[in-house]
Formats: sequence, C-alpha cells, structure tokens
Amino acid sequence: MSAPDLPQGDSKNGSKAGAVGSQPHLPVMLAEVLTALQPVADGIFVDGTFGAGGYTTALLEAGAAHVYAFDRDPTAIASGQALLARFPDRLTLIEGQFSNLADHLQAIHAPAPDGVVLDIGVSSMQIDNAERGFSFQKDGPLDMRMSNSGPTAADIVNQMSHGELAHVLKFLGEERQAGRIASAILKRRAKQPLETTGDLAETVTTIIPRKAKDRIHPATRTFQALRIFVNRELEELAMGLSGAEDQLKVGGRLVIVTFHSLEDRIAKTFFNTRSETRLGGSRHAPELAAIAPPSFQLKSRKALAASDAECQENPRARSAKLRVGERTEHTAFALDMAALGVPSLPGFQGLDQ
Repeated sequence: MSAPDLPQGDSKNGSKAGAVGSQPHLPVMLAEVLTALQPVADGIFVDGTFGAGGYTTALLEAGAAHVYAFDRDPTAIASGQALLARFPDRLTLIEGQFSNLADHLQAIHAPAPDGVVLDIGVSSMQIDNAERGFSFQKDGPLDMRMSNSGPTAADIVNQMSHGELAHVLKFLGEERQAGRIASAILKRRAKQPLETTGDLAETVTTIIPRKAKDRIHPATRTFQALRIFVNRELEELAMGLSGAEDQLKVGGRLVIVTFHSLEDRIAKTFFNTRSETRLGGSRHAPELAAIAPPSFQLKSRKALAASDAECQENPRARSAKLRVGERTEHTAFALDMAALGVPSLPGFQGLDQ
C-alpha cells in the first residue's frame, strides 16, 4: 500500500501543505490538481479537506477569486488563521465535515463553485501528533477522531462484540486475520482495557508477528479500519461527492484524490454511474423507465497516478489516485450508498457526531 511502518497506508503527508505550519508538508499531486481545476481570476473553489492548506494556498496564489475551505478538525482550522490573514477577502474557513458542504455553502449563500477538490485520508499533522492516536509509531491515547468529538477507537475496541469488530476489520482494513485479531482484542480487554496505540499494536502482533522483511507493520490494516470506522470516512466520501455534484456549476470540475482501494472504488463507481446514460425506474415498473442523462463528463476513464519524480520526493504519494469529472447541465443523481459500494457496517451508540 505505501511506505514502511505507515499507520494507515493512505496518509496525505499533511498533503494540504507548505504555507501553514512548521512541518515540510508536501501537497500530493498538486500540479495535476491545479491542471484539473483550471483556476481562473473569477473562479470560486471549494477545498473540502483543508488540512495544512496546500491546495487552498495554491488555488489562491493561482488567482482564484475565492476558496471555501472545509475541515472537521478544529486544529486545522486554527492553523489556517495565518492563511486567512493573508487572504482575508478571498478565503472562508469552515469547521465542518465536507459531507455537509452543500448545506454549509447554501447557508452562507456561496456562489456555485467552479471546482471542488477532496483529498481523502489522514494527514501527517494528525499522524505526527501522538496525542491524536492515529499511529502506532509513537505510543499515545487510542483516539483516532478527526473532529475530537464522539467515541474513540478505544471505545470501539473495548465495547464492540467479537462479530462486529471482526466485520469492521475485515471490510475496512481488508484484514485476512480479522477474526483472530478480534479474538485477541477481546482476550486482552478481559484482563485490562486497551488504552493506547501501543496496546493495540502489541495485541495485533500476537496474531501476526512482525518479520524483518515486512515493509508494512502488521497492525497497519487494523489501524486503518478503526480510523475509517471512527470517522465514518466512506460514508463521508459518498455524501461529499453527492454534495459536490449538487453544488457545482455547469462546466465545474470535481477532483478526487484517494489513497487506498476502498476510497478509489467509491470514487470510480460514482463517476462511472454518473457519466453514462442510465435507465431510471425499476424492475417492478420497467415500462415507466425513463432516460437519466449523465451529470458528469469524465476527462479520463482511468485514474491518474503521481509521477515517478513525486513518488521519489514523497513516498506517500505512491498510492495516490486522482479522478476528475466535469459537471454537465443535467440533474444530479440521488445518493445511493449501497450502489456506490459503501459497505453496511455495525452501528455504535454515540458514534454520530
């Protein structure tokens, strides 16, 4: 999936980067994103995953008239105040989930955007802070919440049933040993609750011992699964795509950068189902079927990958895939999570944020 010992294998390396914060964050596929969005002097753009501000900064420096930047992480919004001071009349920072971007934009009467970019995954700023609990590289509280609210990963592993936990690890982590890992977690928590990232990583390695030749830590998939579940990332992605479809002006571009197969599969399905002529109606009333014209025109059927040069400079770009669609004049499709391939997962009391 990605570089050795990465906690999820899909980090953006703080990929919203450079201008905000002290770390040398590198925006992933920045040149390709700008080419796809085609920022112009009178353009309105939405950065649904602000992070450290890399894409937003580049759009503003390229002459975009205004950028509406979202992030559910309050620390990212706080870090963005320096950029806001630099572009006070051209930047709006919004603390909120990009799944609700349509509601947010309508509430502030924002113009229909010329482009929306969504860079999916966890940022290096979150990984590098041990207190956020995203990584097993540094021991910290088993948290993983992007928004700092709602149940933590510790709540999940200490309270979920064996079957539910195994289901989450299998489908969101694509972990072949999901059942055995779930059993080990239940055995461990019967003695003492799992409280730290180290507790969880150690438990996983009792089932999958680490070998010297391993490029990826055995706990990578488990951490990925829990992070995605805690933050409802796949549901967020599907809702964000639908919201962008609803808000984009005719000719506007939707750009998605993903970092692992689960996300890319949803993005690919979204664009494919909306770029072909589809029949409406149902099998129960085929005679009432009507043509549903495409809401997007694809710039390419294949996803773009990062260049070899970028992958050499930033190894975390190796798993990145970029997809682009251009909005047509036709009506947006209704959101159907199952049709987009969002898996049905167990609920967890209090998970709604």
